[in-house]
Amino acid sequence: MSAVVAPAAARPVAPRRGGRSVADVLGRARATLRRLGPVEAAAAVAAGGLLVDIRPAAQRAEEGEVPGALVVERNVLEWRLEPGGEAALPVADVDLHVVVLCSEGYTSSLAAAALQELGVHRATDVAGGFRAWAAAGLPTTGGPVLPPTVAQVRDEVAGH
Repeated sequence: MSAVVAPAAARPVAPRRGGRSVADVLGRARATLRRLGPVEAAAAVAAGGLLVDIRPAAQRAEEGEVPGALVVERNVLEWRLEPGGEAALPVADVDLHVVVLCSEGYTSSLAAAALQELGVHRATDVAGGFRAWAAAGLPTTGGPVLPPTVAQVRDEVAGH
């Protein structure tokens, strides 16, 4: 029998005695980052940064993927990108500009902050995640076809 997990609360919940709320933890993580919008992230990758997609396989299959992104699922990220680590990928380096991508830009903030703690000081994430990347019209493969954003429709109408 599997457990049912309730959806996230719509309003912040006070932290338990002695602990912090997830909003606090996320805020602390983001305070260390210079987050990038999707277009800015694409430019950083074009300039030599490494886009790392941390979404699980099922989520990538459902939403789509970014061509050229390095897929390192969240549960092994620190081990694969720890500079000098025993299980690290050859690309792992303290000077590597890592741009972390998740679905909506929450998990990626926590992951990028964790990489910074490991010494990858240029680690950051994509604000809005894959959904913002796709909505900005940046390259994706597979997944559902997302409806155009209001800005995309406005630009298309203005161009005709």
